[in-house]
Amino acid sequence: MQSLTILGATGSIGRSTLDVVARHPDRYRVFALAAQRRADDLYEQCLRFAPRYAALADVDAAHGLAARIAAAGLDTEVLAGDEALAALAAHEDVDTVMAAIVGAAGLAPTLAAARAGKRILLANKESLVMAGEVFLRACREGGATVLPIDSEHNAVFQCLPVDGTGRCARGVRRIVLTASGGPFRGATLAEMAAATPEQACAHPNWSMGRKISVDSATMMNKGLELIEAFHLFGVAGSRLEVLVHPQSIVHSLVEYDDGSVLAQMGNPDMRTPIAQALAHPERIASGVTPLDLVAIGRLEFEAPDARRFPCLRLAHEALAAGGAAPCVLNAANEVAVAAFLGRAIRFTDIASVTEAVLHAIGDRAAGTAIEEVFAIDDEARSLAREQLSRCTA
Repeated sequence: MQSLTILGATGSIGRSTLDVVARHPDRYRVFALAAQRRADDLYEQCLRFAPRYAALADVDAAHGLAARIAAAGLDTEVLAGDEALAALAAHEDVDTVMAAIVGAAGLAPTLAAARAGKRILLANKESLVMAGEVFLRACREGGATVLPIDSEHNAVFQCLPVDGTGRCARGVRRIVLTASGGPFRGATLAEMAAATPEQACAHPNWSMGRKISVDSATMMNKGLELIEAFHLFGVAGSRLEVLVHPQSIVHSLVEYDDGSVLAQMGNPDMRTPIAQALAHPERIASGVTPLDLVAIGRLEFEAPDARRFPCLRLAHEALAAGGAAPCVLNAANEVAVAAFLGRAIRFTDIASVTEAVLHAIGDRAAGTAIEEVFAIDDEARSLAREQLSRCTA
């Protein structure tokens, strides 16, 4: 019986995790549910799963949740603030932590889980993009185990030789991450410049939150995944590639020196990688519909268009530069995406803002402590907000 804390319980990954967990009540116990501010959603989850703890980073929302929990007669204790999320990730009664808080907000509690030696199901790619060496050092020192949840990285993990680490073994020529191409795969630059948040969030294959949906539309999400793969698998950036695959059936490929290529396939449903990581090295039912290749009929692949999707190029640049560049890239992108979702800038301005910030301060040395990482993150966000004023919505 695994005792589980879910960070980001009310998001798409958190909800999918609870769906898988509910199918196996003999294997998993929900110890704590944590989120940023969605009190209504967290309340409904507490009614169903009766965790020992629930936490919201938003203090006011947490107080309201506590009152509702008490009125319902539940034994769940409600905690408030960012420190509560970190405490529940590191709690001594927790075996496994699903790290699924989106963006930089997920770094601190995920790092707390690493230091406490937990089994981390990593869906928060920013922990590696912002602070790859800091996070991995904490995992080594704390004795934590990291299992990737992003469908692409989980696919690579499944295709690599089973050596207990998931690191890239000798004989691997390259790793290919697939991308759907998002809602604007066939759009013109003019159409992309006029795109609305609703259009950017209308992903053709996946059901995701608004921020990650926009990242998919710009292909920044795939760029961040390249940086994540660099840290997860210990493979040089020159051996990491992206291939557009509109059907989202092949999730990633690993090519070996002998010419073999292993690909992991499945319907586009995050319950598959979640179930794989939860049960590893075993396999359990996830609730995902079986793959029907006859019904799909064909699998298509094409090279990404760097002209229409400059965010992918920026991620390559940040990975090659190293140092603070990936952290700067992520921070600037988060600010720009939030501005686009708030209709303050155009879709195509996301790349322009991010590039300006990356080129301005991306040559800094990487932070060697978490405080330094957050200082770099703050500086990049401040500069990105200055850049927003130069854009026209």
